[in-house]
Amino acid sequence: MDWTSLFQTILPYLPAQYAGDIVSIITFLIAAAALALRFWKPPASTSKLLPLFRIVSAVAQARGWNTSAYQPGAKAIMVPVGSSRAEEAAKLGLDTVSTHPKAGEPPRRTE
Repeated sequence: MDWTSLFQTILPYLPAQYAGDIVSIITFLIAAAALALRFWKPPASTSKLLPLFRIVSAVAQARGWNTSAYQPGAKAIMVPVGSSRAEEAAKLGLDTVSTHPKAGEPPRRTE
């Protein structure tokens, strides 16, 4: 979904005071969700709160590199920049795929 085209389609039909209010409310909801995620320990993968956690995470736009290293049903290990995640996982006897914060997805490269 392209948000720019959505706003360009809807905003001309809204009075200016309502458009400003809507943008302010959306901005507040995103900021509140991001703040909640900052202090909310991710629930277990079997928890009934998991759907709520995923909704709050989506509203906070916590995707990709912005996601918490600790996710329900996944293991994460912190490794120094110069060392290999695979080597550190092998030392601990862990599967290298399950130790990546986004389990199952290869890490993105930044160049």
